[in-house]
Amino acid sequence: MFTERDPAERSAFMRLYYRDRRPTWFGHVTSQFFCWWARIGLPPRLLVALEVVDRISGKKRCDAVMTPTLGGQRYVVSMFGTLSDWVHNLEASHGDAVIYHGRREHVCLVLIPPQNRAPIIKEFARIASSGRRHLQVAPEASLADYAAVAALHPVYRVDRRR
Repeated sequence: MFTERDPAERSAFMRLYYRDRRPTWFGHVTSQFFCWWARIGLPPRLLVALEVVDRISGKKRCDAVMTPTLGGQRYVVSMFGTLSDWVHNLEASHGDAVIYHGRREHVCLVLIPPQNRAPIIKEFARIASSGRRHLQVAPEASLADYAAVAALHPVYRVDRRR
């Protein structure tokens, strides 16, 4: 678990969106706007809407996430670690999810072991301008620095369902 406060919360602007590694009401509304935007396919392909069934209510929930690509493979990184509701919902659904970017894609998200996460998290930090602020590592840090925080941030490989 995290031992220090969210680095992003040092910024008054970012505190409008997040408190204690959780989205505020305004952050939630903003995320839902980006989900809508991704559903119709307007942002770059790196930004998608991730839909997972809620583990408690059974309703579908959508979160905007960035999908870094390494070696031709897409990934999803949890910037809030295991505190993210979508991570718990994904575990409860055994990786079953839907990704939207202009079209609907049924996927299975497969958890990557912590020892293999560092390069993916580093790529996430490169592409996710606001998401990188939640990491406890600078974007230009070494892979060893990313490896040191890799266990705190679940990373999932995006596999297409057939």
